[in-house]
Amino acid sequence: MENIELAAKQAYSKMAQLCSRSEQCSADIRKKIIAYDLGEEVIEEIIEKLKIEKFLDDERYAKAYISDKFKFNKWGKVKIRHYLRMKGLPEEIILEGLNKIDAEKYKAVLIKTMKDKAKTVKKKTKFEKMGQIIRFAQTRGFEPEMIHRHINSAL
Repeated sequence: MENIELAAKQAYSKMAQLCSRSEQCSADIRKKIIAYDLGEEVIEEIIEKLKIEKFLDDERYAKAYISDKFKFNKWGKVKIRHYLRMKGLPEEIILEGLNKIDAEKYKAVLIKTMKDKAKTVKKKTKFEKMGQIIRFAQTRGFEPEMIHRHINSAL
């Protein structure tokens, strides 16, 4: 019993340190705590304590993740949503964060992404060039209907 309490305190302090250095989501923290070989009940207590003390907040994590991936990686909403779902975040938190992305900035990033790609494409026909640009924009996570709506701005 004493060992479990000690391990739980260690796990809590390590996770609190980690959360204070960078945003984490509860799924990632849960994976890290499992390494301490504590029972499910103890793991839940630690996560709950981290949430109460504001070390852990999935909404804050989602907002930071979305902001970073959009600003620095120039990812579209499809790709961001996919990665956040893989982290096990609830759909409403993901949608709330994605809706905070400014529509004009989003459109501007999409067009710039397509223009930059258009400069590097060495295809013969306009049709082949468009196909390559569209595929590239989709791999970046932009919605097909938005890509098609703005493809002519990029050529």
